[in-house]
Amino acid sequence: MEPADVMSDGIRHSWDLTPREAIALQRELAGRVVLRALPRNFRILGASDIGYVKAGERLAAVMLTFSWPDLLPLEAVHAICPVRFPYIPGLLSFREIPPLIEAFEQLKKRPDVLLCDGQGIAHPRKFGLAAHLGLYLGLPTIGCAKKRLCGIHASPPNKKGCSVPLYLDREAVGSVYCSRDNVKPIFVSPGHLCDQKSAERLVARCLGRYRIPEPLRQAHLLATKLRLEISISSNG
Repeated sequence: MEPADVMSDGIRHSWDLTPREAIALQRELAGRVVLRALPRNFRILGASDIGYVKAGERLAAVMLTFSWPDLLPLEAVHAICPVRFPYIPGLLSFREIPPLIEAFEQLKKRPDVLLCDGQGIAHPRKFGLAAHLGLYLGLPTIGCAKKRLCGIHASPPNKKGCSVPLYLDREAVGSVYCSRDNVKPIFVSPGHLCDQKSAERLVARCLGRYRIPEPLRQAHLLATKLRLEISISSNG
């Protein structure tokens, strides 16, 4: 099933674009991103991730939901889709969002907030995967990435809970957040309908024993499991 070509705000959106057209669309849509505090009370948190099959022609898109704030598992859905857009840094949303939408549409209950494995506005055109997906769905989103895509920052203290701003063109677009003592930091940025303070606060409340927030870790585990199963079945 192909994703609809109309976003939540009624703007038409095509996924069949050249890289140049995709960049132009990012620049156009970035101006529609809204940064504001998350609602104080909500009921369902979502988490998404992508697993790439080794051969590279298919991927597994995963959507999980959890009750908030106790993070009890609610739903787990996925979609196995062919890759339809080339791998180009800064344009991953055009590669990964259509399968994520396909998985999202299988959820019985829509999450109130969605945590994404990727960048929010910490992106060269301030329109990373979390910002793009949030705008498309009309949903508050937060980007949480393991690596920096752009920007500069000071070195954060290696103590859990410490962070420093991530700057792009002298504007703070996210934070470099230490999620555990003496481990590499993660990169947290608002996507859509969220601000930096809310994004960092939510990520902090989702941390457990591991470097990445527990909902994203669970989504990653499922995506990895599906990826391996596909690889085994393809080779068998």
